Amino acid sequence: MDNLPLLLNITLGLVAAFIGGVLARRIKLPTIVGYLLAGIAIGPFTPGLTGDVDTIHQLSELGVIFLMFGVGLHFSFKDLFRVREIAITGALLQTFIATLVAGAMAYFLWGWSLGASIVLGLSISVASTVVLTRGLMDNNLLNTPHGQAAMGWLVMEDILSVLILVLMPALASSTNGGFNPAALGITLLKAAAFGILMFFIGARVIPWTLDRIAHTRSRELFILAILAITLGVAVGSAYLFGVSLALGAFVAGALVSQSRLSHQVGADILPFRESFSSLFFVSVGMLVNPVFLWNNLGQVLGLTLMVVIGKAIIVMLLGLIIPRRARTFLVIAVGLSQIGEFSFILGQGGLNLGLLSADQYSLILAGALISITLNPLLYKLLPNLEKFMQKWPWFWNHLDHHKALPPVETHMLEGHVVIIGYGRIGKHMVDVLGTLGILALVIEMDPDRIEELNARQVAALCGDAANSEVITHANLGKARALVATLPEDDAAALIVTAARDINPTLPVVARAGSQEGVQLLNQIGAGHIVFPELEGGLEMVLQLLVQLGYPLRKVYDYVESVRRDSYNTEVTSPAEYRSLRGLLRAFDNVEIHWMVLEEGCPLVGQTLESANIRAHTGASVVAMVRGEQLIANPKSHALFEPGDRIGVIGEPEQIEQVQKIVCGAEEFTG
Repeated sequence: MDNLPLLLNITLGLVAAFIGGVLARRIKLPTIVGYLLAGIAIGPFTPGLTGDVDTIHQLSELGVIFLMFGVGLHFSFKDLFRVREIAITGALLQTFIATLVAGAMAYFLWGWSLGASIVLGLSISVASTVVLTRGLMDNNLLNTPHGQAAMGWLVMEDILSVLILVLMPALASSTNGGFNPAALGITLLKAAAFGILMFFIGARVIPWTLDRIAHTRSRELFILAILAITLGVAVGSAYLFGVSLALGAFVAGALVSQSRLSHQVGADILPFRESFSSLFFVSVGMLVNPVFLWNNLGQVLGLTLMVVIGKAIIVMLLGLIIPRRARTFLVIAVGLSQIGEFSFILGQGGLNLGLLSADQYSLILAGALISITLNPLLYKLLPNLEKFMQKWPWFWNHLDHHKALPPVETHMLEGHVVIIGYGRIGKHMVDVLGTLGILALVIEMDPDRIEELNARQVAALCGDAANSEVITHANLGKARALVATLPEDDAAALIVTAARDINPTLPVVARAGSQEGVQLLNQIGAGHIVFPELEGGLEMVLQLLVQLGYPLRKVYDYVESVRRDSYNTEVTSPAEYRSLRGLLRAFDNVEIHWMVLEEGCPLVGQTLESANIRAHTGASVVAMVRGEQLIANPKSHALFEPGDRIGVIGEPEQIEQVQKIVCGAEEFTG
């Protein structure tokens, strides 16, 4: 019974997190919002069931550990290096400026202490990885150059946050008792010792241990090993080296990522990370005092405006000095206009060190709650924001002045195919057209891909075809066709509209990212629409039905009827159902049967033509197997030999007649 309070608190926290997460997803908000609200609901400042703050807070430490372990596990220097120009410079400058502006606001306007102001500035300068990833995924931006740049930017912010966590104890001693170089030096030495130990010894021991455990083929031991490594390194780093649990967990994840089993580790650790991270967010919500927030509504609104608008403005201004596309900075500005788990961890560190009061921490939490709630709306406003900014050409041109102008040779192109996007589909298109000897012109936003195209001697323009005049340089008036491979429906619609304005008769093949995208592209007159998810599903259905023995012709008819109905948004009488009924009837009345021609079979020694099986029985021989060779649709002169297997299709009574002939039970004359 002594463990009952702990059990009750775990149950209360998880149930509250579940209810809050479900409600958040029902209204299309990130689950973090639901977790935070769940924490407020069971917190000490609201009536009703109340959880024990200290107990749930201790449990939430596990959430911090697993969150940071996940960050380290998915950290990639390779991905960061690919977008280093924008990520490293942008993240460093944005973090410094946002910290300075927000800290100054808290220090001069609100009268906070220097330490509290710095912690506030640092907390709002970093965004949530969870929220950013979800936002990019929901808006089909994750695998675009814009999304990759945003993720690289955030990875750099995560690294800075880890470093800040290391230095925060020194910051606390400096702000409380003056600058203490000895304390700073000791902190850095401890962190350096921990880093050396882990990257020189741990980097060898941890992957080796996981590999040995994997050879036992015991999933229980493997999961236990992951938990032991994660918690052991995190807790050991805190108690032996005085660094934070978060840093230790991050390092553990980074070391495990070097193992060939890292993907399996990620899959096995996911349930623990999701469960305990939800408790972490619930514990954070429990610290929010709604009464304090209401009494300090001006500070709440000021902080929210700084997070949502202030950070976006800083990012856009950085776009004037960093060589990237204007749309890239718009996506980054929207994606980073929120704060989340790292803000909570930094704020919690400040709270534990006495730099922040509980009320000040709740102010940060309120800013996080509101900014995360507003973030999905900002993505929906992206096209409108872009159009609005283009109304000030002087600013837009400065922001977008790094785009590459097309070479003069593109205006000389004729009879070419314009391909928008050089992803997997675009690369395949270029390969096929090259084999056929058809000239291709690719429009792509990623400079690295442009270099690859130049190396292949493929004509290319660097720019965003959906949101700039670059498409006007593609000489669409003399092009043979245009292919839009972008997964974003809005971008595809803008491209199709622009192409139709330039050349109304140009054949256009456009990719749709959703069923709504199919309708949109239909409305604006896209000649040919491809919905990859639909096509993939139809191919799987086709293969399944053929394996189940349904007649191939009927299966094709059914698949084509589904395809027609899906792409024709004005259909009133779906052909799918008519075709499906025909398919069912065909399956009831038609069988495919294999028979072996033994020595002495009347068919042996005859050709398919002389046997004339169809005239005698009504059934048809559609295939023949001889040895390991399959002969589909055998020719009329094909000679039947002993041991041959013939595939016969027909109705049951027709099959029965063929069997009688094969067995010699019925007199047969060819």
